[in-house]
Amino acid sequence: MTTYHICVLPGDGIGPEITLPAQTGLDAVGKEFGHSFVYREALTGGAAIDATGTPLPDETLALCKSSDAVLLGAIGGPKWDTTDPKGVRPEQGLLGLRKALGVYANLRPVQIFDALIDGSTIKAEVIRGVDMLIVRELTGGIYFGKRDRVGDMAYDTEEYHAYEIERIVRKACELARARGTSNVCSVDKANVLEASRLWREVAHKTVADYPDIEMWDLLVDNCAMQLVKNPKQFNVLVMSNMFGDILSDEASMLSGSLGMLASASIGDGPGLYEPSHGSAPKYAGMDVANPIATIMSAAMMLQYSFGLAEEAAAVTKAIEDVLAEGWRTKDIADAATLPQRTVGTDAMGSLVAGKVTGTA
Repeated sequence: MTTYHICVLPGDGIGPEITLPAQTGLDAVGKEFGHSFVYREALTGGAAIDATGTPLPDETLALCKSSDAVLLGAIGGPKWDTTDPKGVRPEQGLLGLRKALGVYANLRPVQIFDALIDGSTIKAEVIRGVDMLIVRELTGGIYFGKRDRVGDMAYDTEEYHAYEIERIVRKACELARARGTSNVCSVDKANVLEASRLWREVAHKTVADYPDIEMWDLLVDNCAMQLVKNPKQFNVLVMSNMFGDILSDEASMLSGSLGMLASASIGDGPGLYEPSHGSAPKYAGMDVANPIATIMSAAMMLQYSFGLAEEAAAVTKAIEDVLAEGWRTKDIADAATLPQRTVGTDAMGSLVAGKVTGTA
């Protein structure tokens, strides 16, 4: 039996509630496939600020680095919002964690579950069959560039080195091969931004090493339109940090809810796995949060950090089966959902776990 050590960072708001069902799902995988998962919990985000004064305590970072992977719930909330440039914010902890772990590639899969196709605001015929992967550069760009405020003027700087662009493009090409596609779309703003012109130049030099990959360029504003107009044209998309942050949220709504969008951040050290949605503090403690994105993030952990593709597929299939039977959390329920099939956070986790083990 192989043992995997996972650092769990529940974070803020609904974070503690959605990480528990993910652990339940992992434990079901362990029972069914003969693995052992050991969880070690630590503080980050607003909870860490309240307890220690910093959003990323040294003890938390050390525990993350010594683990095989990291599972994060969510961070932030109005309690810690500030416009003070010198203020301490929960998001600083997340950015610092990404940088410290060297997770430069953020993967956000967007697929449409047939059972939820009518829950999207986009027509079913437009989104049926959508299965794309957004590859976002995670440790460079404007979020890590120089910034300052001088009087009534402020600035943030988009900075990229060629090596940062090259490695994320290589990762996108390798992921495309693994998905059995040659279709890679590189998103930039090369008609205006110098950083994007470097991006496009390096991207095409890099893809020359992958003769089986057909890379095409798309300006970010056009991409935003195409994601809702014709999303099926995309398979793998690669883009800068800020563009990926924005466009992946847009793409998530093809599925009808941010509660369905998982993410994996991978690179040189332990992988970081988290749902793409926020901490939703107004729903904390109400047992209504959708844990599926977090459970799917745990499935990505199985695949990308532990190399357990069969186990990851089992979790995804379990989610599909639960949804096909009509089970819903409040955010994805619609007029056709039977009241008795609308369940809470913990119950949804138990249903998925039961499908993994064959007991539900």
